[in-house]
Amino acid sequence: MFKLIFSLLLFLSSIISFSQTKATVIGISDGDTITVLLFDKSKLKLRLAEVDCPEKGQAFAKNAKQFTSEQVFGKQIVFFKTDKDRYGRDIAKIYYDNGKYLSEQLIKNGLGWWYSSYSKDRNLEVLEMKARSKKIGLWKDKNVISPWDYRRIKRLEAEKKRLNKNKSLFF
Repeated sequence: MFKLIFSLLLFLSSIISFSQTKATVIGISDGDTITVLLFDKSKLKLRLAEVDCPEKGQAFAKNAKQFTSEQVFGKQIVFFKTDKDRYGRDIAKIYYDNGKYLSEQLIKNGLGWWYSSYSKDRNLEVLEMKARSKKIGLWKDKNVISPWDYRRIKRLEAEKKRLNKNKSLFF
């Protein structure tokens, strides 16, 4: 009896935590971040789950943002919150146009990386491999750098600059 009740509670909590929400897309920050207007007229910034698009300043960043805009701007979407990122944004799976999964479309079109650190969906890995092999989108670039490596390089450059500035104050 205890196992049955526990299983039922676990099932119900998973339904509640992954409940779907409808919203209208009113802003595109970059390829993997959008702003939506909820039914109560409140705004919510959402970070797309399972994909990482190029950062501003990287090759194909504008292409990814444009693609996301063309796909969902002004449209009604359905999203499922999956987590929060370190900046407090809700991470969500975004669906539009009768079930298209936005993260999947970005990866399939060579405009984002499968974010394997935060995803178990091997289908997205396969789509990335296909885009890579066909040299679609950002995979045309022989010197492509993943967004997480790009961010790390930028952090190291900023730290080096800060250290050099502090060093010059003492000499």
